[in-house]
Amino acid sequence: MFLRYLSSNYEKAAKKELGRDYPELETNAKRTPLGVWYEANEEDVPEFEKQMRRKVHYVIKPQHLWSNITELARQQKGELLQTLEKGFRYIENESFANSFQGLFSEINLNSEKLGRTPADRNKKLCTIIQKIAEGIADFSTDTDTLGDAYEYLIGQFAAGSGKKAGEFYTPQPISTILSEIVTLDSQDPSTGKKSKLDNVLDFACGSGSLLLNVRKRIRENGGNVGKIYGQEKNITTYNLARMNMLLHGMKDTEFEIFHGDTLLNQWDILNEMNPAKKMEFDAVVANPPFSLRWEPNDTLAEDFRFKSYGLAPKSAADFAFLLHGFHFLSENGTMAIILPHGVLFRGGAEERIRIKLLKDNNIDTVIGLPPKLFYSTGIPVCIVVLKKCKKQEDVLFINASEHFENGKRQHSLSEKHIESIVETYKYRKETERYSRRVSMDEIEKNGYNLNISRYVSTSEEEKKIDLRAVNDKLKTINESIRANTEKHNKFLKELGLPPI
Repeated sequence: MFLRYLSSNYEKAAKKELGRDYPELETNAKRTPLGVWYEANEEDVPEFEKQMRRKVHYVIKPQHLWSNITELARQQKGELLQTLEKGFRYIENESFANSFQGLFSEINLNSEKLGRTPADRNKKLCTIIQKIAEGIADFSTDTDTLGDAYEYLIGQFAAGSGKKAGEFYTPQPISTILSEIVTLDSQDPSTGKKSKLDNVLDFACGSGSLLLNVRKRIRENGGNVGKIYGQEKNITTYNLARMNMLLHGMKDTEFEIFHGDTLLNQWDILNEMNPAKKMEFDAVVANPPFSLRWEPNDTLAEDFRFKSYGLAPKSAADFAFLLHGFHFLSENGTMAIILPHGVLFRGGAEERIRIKLLKDNNIDTVIGLPPKLFYSTGIPVCIVVLKKCKKQEDVLFINASEHFENGKRQHSLSEKHIESIVETYKYRKETERYSRRVSMDEIEKNGYNLNISRYVSTSEEEKKIDLRAVNDKLKTINESIRANTEKHNKFLKELGLPPI
């Protein structure tokens, strides 16, 4: 799908660039129009490719275009495997800027799963590509449709992958909640969405869907995003994210995805020691691995991200992820991060970090979500919203744990559920058994424990029982039993039977 998108986009741009010189071939022609033009205009090819790099930011050789690959598959040509492999290497190393190196590194066309010999693999590949080509022949090539299809496939793959899916995919309803929150005005969400976000960061971006959702929300409101930044440790998922960006019509200059360990902060642009050059983001979103074990050391203890707060314990890196993102949040930005409930009440090092964040008035909202929303875990999780520009001296608690669409294997959130959470956050509404604004004094009295049920209980209050009325009713019942028993015994006596 990705190669087809690149090819279709490139051929459209080439046709526009060449105008009348673009060859018109018959529908069943066995060659590509661009291939014909290349052969007839060898001297002009370098200048043409220079123009294409300037306009569409990449080049694909005619023999590597999807239309040519599918033709080779249709004819069962023996050079298909080699051509496809060369095409992938060209796109990785020469087609794009350096940031696209290794884009297809996880695709192994020489895997024995495709066949024992090169000839077997080529034959199998011809069949696979021919079937795919037939299946998507009439499928739209516009970026919205392709992007949605890609998101759907990622979602389906995640659903079928069980716990491993937690590494790369945030279910769309939860992604939408985070995206809506960070695109609202930071100081006064009730005024609506921001018109622009200069930079957006997801430091555990997986397939990049959450970042794209933020971009979608801001653009729906007529706004725009300057640049998207993502970081991902898993190489396969990292490549998936880059493809996802391109399939959604983004140019390579509009985003930057980095392959590296967030906790070790291996990304150079986030390691600037000069405060004047520090990277800051208007919106930070993340769904990091829950309670990941890590190995903090003395060097990390002095790290600028953690120094003022202390290190998260070895048993759970949740607060390490949170502090990483929070460090790079701009003064007028909003951060929304998905975390396990343990961060709200666990003691020790986590308690010290939580207390400092609360005393500094950086925790804005805590949202409790229902269980079984994620592919990776059945536990209920929460969304913590943080700000550096917070005005209110309280914390908003939203207990949405009992508001969901029931499912056997997995629960889901309807549009109504999503809207309820977002609207409650937006207007800081208080609703019985759902949401409440809690003062810092009350939180302090509770030992800075943020367990949501302490502040917003979903249990219904038991009805008060009037014991005097119950006693009177019992007396009446007993009196009725006594009177009726006497009456019954009179009948028994008349019949010569023993009384009861």
